[in-house]
Amino acid sequence: MQDFRGRVAAITGAGSGMGRALAQQLAQQGCHLALADIDAAGLEDTVRNLPDGVQVTQHQVDVGQREAIYAWAEAVRAEHGRLNLLFNNAGVALSGTLRSSDDANLQWITNINYWGVVHGCRAFLPLLIESGEGHIINTSSISGLIAQPGMGAYNATKFAVRGFSECLRMELELEQLPVSLTCVHPGGIKTAIAAKSRYDQSTQALSKKDPDTARADFEKLFITSADDAARTILKAVRRDRRRVLVGVDARVIDWVQRLLPTAYQALIKRLFVKQLAG
Repeated sequence: MQDFRGRVAAITGAGSGMGRALAQQLAQQGCHLALADIDAAGLEDTVRNLPDGVQVTQHQVDVGQREAIYAWAEAVRAEHGRLNLLFNNAGVALSGTLRSSDDANLQWITNINYWGVVHGCRAFLPLLIESGEGHIINTSSISGLIAQPGMGAYNATKFAVRGFSECLRMELELEQLPVSLTCVHPGGIKTAIAAKSRYDQSTQALSKKDPDTARADFEKLFITSADDAARTILKAVRRDRRRVLVGVDARVIDWVQRLLPTAYQALIKRLFVKQLAG
């Protein structure tokens, strides 16, 4: 898909961050948009600042709810009649040890980060296939490449998205369906994910940091702008990449995992201990 003009794209998490940047860049290239976010106010801000000349629809959707995703898919069919691009972009973060995090938080992050992607793909695949030219873009993370202490639930969901995406692309190819798929592994992107994340009390016991300090330290890792991330993702779609690494940090992490597929864990533990020692 070399040209997005006249195509229709559905984007989750479009109320801020990468979702908003993707919406802006696609609209500038003449792509019609079906936008969704649980944050109605943020979504309204995104729509308000889009250029004229393309059809834009918006829906408040909690991607952690299967019925909400399927209802949105039906709305997109009714409002746009077709779909070419699906960006399963919405995601949340949870800090806490796997031993101590409560079940409610584990269910919350799994419903959004993993099941939101699964239901998004399954709900919209009929429309994408009917279009004759479809592409799915699923957002994993560098946390889908390596694991970090205190982020186990987030790691689990992002590893799951990676596995689901890689398998789905192969199945689409074997069935010779007109839909491709790119799995996205962003590094630290300047988005609102830290502000909207949840922190289990076990995080403080592990890292010796209160939630506000932990959020501030998390945000220091955000080195790539959402606009740059969106440009990288859209370039990968045009080139039909199976996966795309977003940011210098993502490329470094990828090489660390390749060179030290298990030994990286000892390295991360040493860095963690050093940080605690001040």
